[in-house]
Amino acid sequence: MRGTHGFAELAAISNFSFLHGAAHPQEMVETAAALGYRAIGLADRNTLAGVVRGHVAAREAGLRYLPGARLVTQCGFEVIAYPRSRAAYGALSQCLTQANRRGLKGQCLLTLDDVLSLARHAALCWIGVPPRNLHDGFGDKLSRLADATAHVYALLVPLYGADDKARMADIAAISAWAGAALLAGFDPLYHTPERRPVQDVVSCIRQHVTLAEAGYRLAANAERHLKSVAEAERLFADYPHALANIEAVLAACEFSLDELAYQYPKDAFDAELSPQALLEKLAWEGAHKRFPEGVPKKLDKLIRHELALIGELDYAPYFLTVHDLVRFARSKRILCQGRGSAANSAVCYCIGVTAVDPSRLDLLFERFISAERNEPPDIDIDFEHERREEVIQYIYQKYGRTRAGIAATVITYRSRSAVREVAKVMGLSGDVAAALLALNWGSGSKPPPHEHIIEAGLDPDAPNIAVTLALAGQIIGFPRHLSQHVGGFVITNDRLDTLVPIGNAAMDERTFIEWDKDDLDALGMLKIDVLALGMLSAIRRSFDLIAAHHGKVFELADV
Repeated sequence: MRGTHGFAELAAISNFSFLHGAAHPQEMVETAAALGYRAIGLADRNTLAGVVRGHVAAREAGLRYLPGARLVTQCGFEVIAYPRSRAAYGALSQCLTQANRRGLKGQCLLTLDDVLSLARHAALCWIGVPPRNLHDGFGDKLSRLADATAHVYALLVPLYGADDKARMADIAAISAWAGAALLAGFDPLYHTPERRPVQDVVSCIRQHVTLAEAGYRLAANAERHLKSVAEAERLFADYPHALANIEAVLAACEFSLDELAYQYPKDAFDAELSPQALLEKLAWEGAHKRFPEGVPKKLDKLIRHELALIGELDYAPYFLTVHDLVRFARSKRILCQGRGSAANSAVCYCIGVTAVDPSRLDLLFERFISAERNEPPDIDIDFEHERREEVIQYIYQKYGRTRAGIAATVITYRSRSAVREVAKVMGLSGDVAAALLALNWGSGSKPPPHEHIIEAGLDPDAPNIAVTLALAGQIIGFPRHLSQHVGGFVITNDRLDTLVPIGNAAMDERTFIEWDKDDLDALGMLKIDVLALGMLSAIRRSFDLIAAHHGKVFELADV
């Protein structure tokens, strides 16, 4: 029966610790549930990028889940931080944001002082992760952390070496000297031992070495996986208090991602009218402007129906933000046009976001917004690709970088990138790697049929070829890094960096958050797609040519 022994793994990472972990968050959670764990904590390296996926998987598996981060400082100190409250989670997210903003894209320049400052001002549980060399300042740093706050632990983790008994005794002595309690855990990098070869591969990719060159850079064994409850009780039999302290962490860390209450901004519109009242005012004004001789009965009915549903779901601020972006663009003579499912909305037509006349078509508004589906609206707006940046910077200027950010895109290994990287790790020659890259994997991760490999001039049964293809198939879908969405903006009423860490994009003056579209949908957060369309730039140049050669100037209301 799940949870009867109370064991929980609180030092796990996933493959969102990019090129360190070798299992998806979902795999870690599902395996923990199958092993009968009471809970699992996932804390990836200097990021919260994978916490939503772990949260969703745990909710489906009926398992308690602790979202956190493994803070790795510039001096090499590693400590896992789990929020005990919503405010502490926000402080953790802001700490990561601050470290992200110091460096280039993908860098998190976190210092020990950052960790100590966070510990003094926020309610978190801390788990120091011992380095291989225990006498490399670990005790001193752990002591400074224990002096700064309560709820500090030292991870008691076996390495399955000949000196394990002495090493665990040393960890216990260091923790006692530093004023930290012991906590049992296995520091797993993957969910099952069969995933160890994949972990070796991603380690080689990260360190730019072949498997033959890796040597001691790789783990000595395949023990960095989730263990059974019985195995945990056996291995930590001499330290029952380290097992008992798991319960203390679970009792203290009550925070859940379900507590994240997203609010769309409501302070940037009309001080005298509520967002719903303002939207209704703009919609009816737009309807009368579109139809000066009288609003058709069909359209009147559609507008009333849509406004009622928008009010019920409290989406008026979202529509007003879209309207504001369109208004700004047209004030700067930037061509723009809403598209996609928003074309089913009479309200979008009346406020000038789309150009589809609902009086001429049979629109289905529920395809755009439906109370039954409980899905947020998704309005895509195309802008001239040469001038879209003006709109993006307008968003940043209006809401500030603490309240607005571009959504992430998780760049994952596809078949070609997976084969290319694994072939390098395996030390395959350039011509063999090229032949493997020419194979057609289709859309899945299953290696190509043997006959296709033979046709490429390769032996599918040759060990190096078979292993390369098998390992490449396993890392297809693994996250490689985070990139920015093509234009999906998240805007919040309060500080965005208390919901999710923000980092620098590669492009100057761009910042983006760590969650992608699926994560935002899972937490009910709204996104506006500010997209670029080259054809609008071509139309703009056409208008300029017409004005220059024929003297006719088009107003944006004409198009």
